[in-house]
Amino acid sequence: MLQRRRRGNRGRDTALSELAEALYDRYRKEHKFADLNEAISLYRAAAGLRPLGNPKRYLSLRALALCLSDRYQDRGELADLKEAVTLGRAALQLCPPGHPDRCKSLNNLARDLGIKFEKHPDIGELEEAIELHREALVLRPSGHPHRFSSLHHLACCLRYRYGNLGVVADLEEAAIELYRVALELRPSGHPDRSTSLQNLACCLKDRYDNQGGADVLEESMALLRAALELCPPGHPNRGAVLNNLAGALRTKFEKKADKCDLKEAIELSRAALELHPSGHPHRFASLGNLAHCLRGQYDNEGALADLEEVVTLGRAALELSPPGHPDRASSLKDLACHLTKRFETQLDIRDLEEAIKLHRAALVLRPSGNPHRFSSLHHLACCLTDRHAILGRPTDLEQAVLLGRAALELCPPGHIDRAASLNNLACSLGTRFEKQVDMRDLEEAIQLYRATLELHPSGHRQRFSSLQNLARCLRHRYQSQGLVADSEEALLLGREALELCPPGDPDRAASLNNLASTLGIRFEKQGDMCDLEEMIELYRAVLEIRPSGHPDHFQSLQSLARCLRIRYGNRSEVAVADLEEAIMLGRAALELCPPQHPNRVPSLHCLAGDLRERSEKLADVRDLEEAIELLRAALELCPSGHPHRFLSLETLARCLRARYASQGMVSDLEEIVVLGRAALELSPPGHPRRVASLNLLAYDLRTRFEKQANVRDLEEAIELLRTALE
Repeated sequence: MLQRRRRGNRGRDTALSELAEALYDRYRKEHKFADLNEAISLYRAAAGLRPLGNPKRYLSLRALALCLSDRYQDRGELADLKEAVTLGRAALQLCPPGHPDRCKSLNNLARDLGIKFEKHPDIGELEEAIELHREALVLRPSGHPHRFSSLHHLACCLRYRYGNLGVVADLEEAAIELYRVALELRPSGHPDRSTSLQNLACCLKDRYDNQGGADVLEESMALLRAALELCPPGHPNRGAVLNNLAGALRTKFEKKADKCDLKEAIELSRAALELHPSGHPHRFASLGNLAHCLRGQYDNEGALADLEEVVTLGRAALELSPPGHPDRASSLKDLACHLTKRFETQLDIRDLEEAIKLHRAALVLRPSGNPHRFSSLHHLACCLTDRHAILGRPTDLEQAVLLGRAALELCPPGHIDRAASLNNLACSLGTRFEKQVDMRDLEEAIQLYRATLELHPSGHRQRFSSLQNLARCLRHRYQSQGLVADSEEALLLGREALELCPPGDPDRAASLNNLASTLGIRFEKQGDMCDLEEMIELYRAVLEIRPSGHPDHFQSLQSLARCLRIRYGNRSEVAVADLEEAIMLGRAALELCPPQHPNRVPSLHCLAGDLRERSEKLADVRDLEEAIELLRAALELCPSGHPHRFLSLETLARCLRARYASQGMVSDLEEIVVLGRAALELSPPGHPRRVASLNLLAYDLRTRFEKQANVRDLEEAIELLRTALE
């Protein structure tokens, strides 16, 4: 038929269009890419035969746009999608208000703009898509066969806008109004009901993430379980529903800390990944979802194998998004976050360096105007703050503050990420205060944390962290300026935070710890034994939550031992049991610090100090001997230049001094003098321990003079005492 209608024949354009339509129908059924390419060529030819003014021109333009849009989704060539949008605009112009096909043209153009926004965000085009969908919805009143399509696509676009601009009204309209109405149009038995259930569930999950509300999350999960029942094994949407239900379960675990939820989330994520093998278009999303679930399990159980798998999954996802891929920036960011988590555990600076490099690469792909730029600024600032804590580079901290300010500018009042941005900048300023002690930084951090807390009212899932952060800064200000009001407010905030963490909550240990720290600072200032007693009870509770094998068990042992040591010091005549328990805890802590462990030297010092105290109390020379051996071991681990060498010299000399006083061994006295000279070399003029070092060495030289009558020792002691007085 096409051959009989030669060029110039009045019906050739129709024949071209009919053949193109048939090929396109076969493509949609059999997915033969050659059919789609031929259909595009034929529609182009037909459009060429229907110049401006031809009543069927808009049909050719719209059909060609539809085919190009499908080819973009199959092959990812942006030029196809851009041309589809251009053709869609031209087709819409040919269908003015009142035209019978205006609604379809509105819908098609809006759909392509929405697709384009997903991969190449442009808020202006998203706004246009929303307006087009609204107009199409008006043209499809209740009872119209295509009303569902308009409801669905308008809701999707509003959800996109919410995700990028954080306007809660968009979420409410999409979740409460549009998706619920759309679900009513897909009753039980409808083949697309599972998709409608899933859309409403995901939107409700977004609302929970923003506003909280256990009932909202439960409804979301119930909808997803209903959707999963409608997608048995073999159903094309089963993998997507598995992923979404896993995400909701992971979120519930973060709130309720029920390990069963997390275990189920991991099982569902693994099942989804099996349904998305290599080459599947949804494999990328499944890799990311499983990685996030395993991250949650690692945070809860501390199994290193989980974290290693998370990093492996992140690298696999990045391989699926090479340079130029629309998801590359998010892949770079996710892998960087996984490496940062591993750095926090293993303290391998290479992980942090790689994370910073990846975040910088993601930031380049998210220039000014990109809706995800905030995320890259935020995470890069956090990593630079971490690197500053390790390497002490001032430039890292300064850059972190600058990035934090830039991120905050992208989050005006009402923005979904404003609270996170306020919190991050406050954190960087707090760290800079700790290094530079500029009260302006601390004051600004407190102001920012107060603003964050206001955005996290009672019932908000992030209120706990906001309470903790503000309490910590007020604790610093109290420590610096001694304002009683700061300590009182910090304690009130800490107690409220603890109330939000009942037994079994994963944050309970941190909350107990922070409240104990605030009480500790007030005890140092005011000396109220009631504060010390409460601290001890809090630290005992922490230790129960962090038993042997927990990654923070060492810290909990040390904290409780320190408090018991202080209580013994305040009432040593009746509290020998405190000292005994502190020694027991110290031994347990030391066992967790093998040679070369960064905390071995402090652990040796603490245990040695407690043993020396018990030796003085009970006159048991065995404790003193053990203390000396521990301090010799500490000194061996502190070569020249080590930050703890001075303390090791001073404390070993103190123990040897005690043994000399008891046993009179000349070798001890000689060693004491040698240690004192080494300590004095490490305390030059201006050093806070300079005067003490001068006086101690003078004392030891005078002691040796009394023993050996060498006048040079006395002369040197006199000179040292004169220097100490200057």
